[in-house]
Order: sequence, then C-alpha cells, then structure tokens
Amino acid sequence: MHPALSVIFFTVTSGAGYGLFAITCIYNAISQKNPLGIDGILLSCAIALGLITLGLISSTFHLANPKNAWRAFSRIRTSWLAREGLLAILFYPIAALYMLTVWKSLGGYNWLAVISVIAALWAIATIFTTGMIYACLKTIRQWHNALTPLNYILLGAMLGGLIFLFLVSMYEPVITGLVVTSTYLIIIAAISKIVYFFWIGTPAGPTINTATSFTRSMVRLLDVGHTAGTFLTEEFGYQVARARLIALRWLMLLFAFAIPVFVLWVGVSMMPISAVFATAVISGFIGVMIERWLFFAEARHVVNLYHGKQQC
Repeated sequence: MHPALSVIFFTVTSGAGYGLFAITCIYNAISQKNPLGIDGILLSCAIALGLITLGLISSTFHLANPKNAWRAFSRIRTSWLAREGLLAILFYPIAALYMLTVWKSLGGYNWLAVISVIAALWAIATIFTTGMIYACLKTIRQWHNALTPLNYILLGAMLGGLIFLFLVSMYEPVITGLVVTSTYLIIIAAISKIVYFFWIGTPAGPTINTATSFTRSMVRLLDVGHTAGTFLTEEFGYQVARARLIALRWLMLLFAFAIPVFVLWVGVSMMPISAVFATAVISGFIGVMIERWLFFAEARHVVNLYHGKQQC
C-alpha cells in the first residue's frame, strides 16, 4: 500500500494523545499523591487533546473530497471507520467532563475514579477502532490479524507514557515506579511488534494459483491488460526494495524501543532529567513514525495478483 503521510501523522499523533489521556486518568485515579497537581493534570489533558485534534484534522487531508467527511459517520453498524469517528467525537465531552471534575474537585474521589475509568477506557477503545479499520480488511493479509489493533494500542500507550514521564519531570524528580512502568510498556510493545514482523514474513497467504483455483501447476500472468500505471497499481502496488525494508525495521526498533529504554536508565546519569525524557519522547515518535510507514509499505493487497504478482 502507498503510505500516505497524512494518515501516518494522524494515527501516530492521535494514538499518542489517547494514550497520554488514558495514562493521565489512570495515574490520577490510583495515585495517592500526584506530583502534577491540578494544573499539571489539566496541562497533560490539554496536550493530549491537542495531539488528538491535530491528528483528526490531518486525517482529512487524505480525503479526495474533504467536504464529504461527514458521510464517514453514516455506517455505524457496519463500518469501523464510522465507529472510530463516533468515538472520537464523543470523546471530547467525556474529556471535558473529566477535566472539569479535576479542576473543580467535583463529587469526591469515587466520582473521580469513575470518570477516570470511563475516559481511559473510551480513549483505548478509540485507538482500538482505528486499528480495526485496517484489521477488518480480509484483502490485506498483513493487516487482517489481532496484532494490528493490539500494536496500535500498545504503541499509543507507550508514546503517551513517555510524554507523561516528561511532564512529571517538570514538576518532580524521577519517580522510579513511573520509569519502570514506562519501560514495561516499551518492552511489551517491542515484543508485540517483533511477533508481528515474524507473522507477516510467513509465506502463507493468497497466491495467483489459489485466486484462480488452479493448484496443480504454476500459473503465470501473460498480460496485465494495460500499458501504463493505474490507480490500483500506484496505490495498492507500492513496491519497496526488501533490503530497504529490513534496514527500516532495524531503524524503527532502535528509535522506538532501544533508545528510549537506554536513555531512561542510562541517560539519567549523563544529562538533566527533563532532557532525558524529552529525548525518549522524540526518539519514540520518530520510531513509531517509521513503524507506521512500514505498516502501510509492507501491506500487499490481493488485487496485485491480477497485475502480475505471484503471491500476496
């Protein structure tokens, strides 16, 4: 698939925003002494909403006719895109209610815990629907699996955790428990992504033989039926050299996972705390941007079988 920069930016930034909001809610609900205070919590929520909004706006740049974006909400019962849009829009009043609860200290701890859980689960559910937009496509083997929405959630939570650490470092010195939790999120996300790479590398999948039902001997396409590129070949037949893909995978693992873990535990003794966490955030974003580019570039639509490709 052709990687669209607007969709890459949307999925990464909005995922980080929802992850940050969810982690802020959960931590505020379970911690007896929150180092951020009311102002810090509201700042964290505002940054999360800013990331979400930027992502949603950027997603419209991929539309051929942006004024018809409202139609995405018209198929709630059958479309994961419509469900994502509905959850994303309804998240704003829920986030506003949570921020109002924190700001005005409404309802006591029990109400705070309830609204925190609702907001956190809603944020995670929204990331899940984003992943399911791709996971539900049976025509693309690399996406049609449970690891797709899981990776979206884990990477969003990982970026949100790194941003949260950076914000906390502005108010208080290192909190070991938060660093450990963030490290666990990075490691779990890394394991899930590595498993995904191994899974999409397996040869199982549709071939031109299975598509034509001729399985006794090799089928070869003699004529593609056109002499120039088409929308299908340009959008769904995006080709990248295998050596480049492997190099980008290693680069992604380095920036998304290895560097953040290194600076969280080793960089503390080498530079100021805020600089450590800022480095981890920047590295994480670069790594996840590469991961999302690979997610699209490595996808193979079955329509390629009818344009000369032997296997998808």
